This record gives sequence, structure tokens and C-alpha cells, in this order.
Amino acid sequence: MHTVGMVSPASADAARERYEAVGPAAQTVVREVAKAMAFDREEYDERVTGDVVETARDALFASLLEVHVGDRDEFEEWRESYDGEVTTVGHENVDRVAWHAGPTGQAVAATFQNEEDAAVATLRRQAFGRVYRELVDRS
Repeated sequence: MHTVGMVSPASADAARERYEAVGPAAQTVVREVAKAMAFDREEYDERVTGDVVETARDALFASLLEVHVGDRDEFEEWRESYDGEVTTVGHENVDRVAWHAGPTGQAVAATFQNEEDAAVATLRRQAFGRVYRELVDRS
């Protein structure tokens, strides 16, 4: 088993704080991408909305989430010791699993056979939608 990523908030408040903290970085990324796409001031003002920056913030936050990756036995061992709800996406007859446990007793897992990077990316989107969206929308 190994771990990728660096954000695993210990509480709902910590998740909100981390989400807020990536806001300026998301805004900078959006601004620089718009600059690289040669948006003039008018096009920038028209196309770069608050929703665009919020989407970048969501993606940036999710991309930083800590994810554990292991074989099915390692996942099942972790799951037996986890005191919370686990939502698993993917097929049950594959050998590997990526998972993330959020701060509110919810965890998300994604099964995969070969494409670890794709599974981790999928898991992070699932974790954001299922675990963190509601937490950060309350802020």
C-alpha cells in the first residue's frame, strides 16, 4: 500500500479552511491560463466568472486530497477498522483499490485493475462530490 496526495483534513472546519486557502491559487491559475489563451480584458471579464474560479478551486482542492492505494486485501483490512460509511465505485472483481476517508465519517473508494492515475483522479472527484461539496458549500 502507498499514499499519494497531501491533504486529509481532520475535521469539517479544517476542510473548509483548506478549501478557502486554495482560493487565491485557483484564481491565479485561472488568470494565467486566460493570459496564455490571449484573452483581452473584455473577453476575460466576459468569460472568467466566479463559477469558473470556483470550479478551479474545486479541482485544485480535490487534486490535493490524500489517497491510499493498495490491493483488495489491504483495502478490506483498512475497511474493517474504519468506523464510518464507505461508498465504493467500480467493479468488485478487480485487484486494486484507491480510497480516501473524509473528516465526517464518510469514505470513498474506487476499484481499478491497471490505471492507477486514472483511478486516483476519479476517486478525488468522487470524494469531493460525495464528502466535501456539502462541507465547503456551508462556508
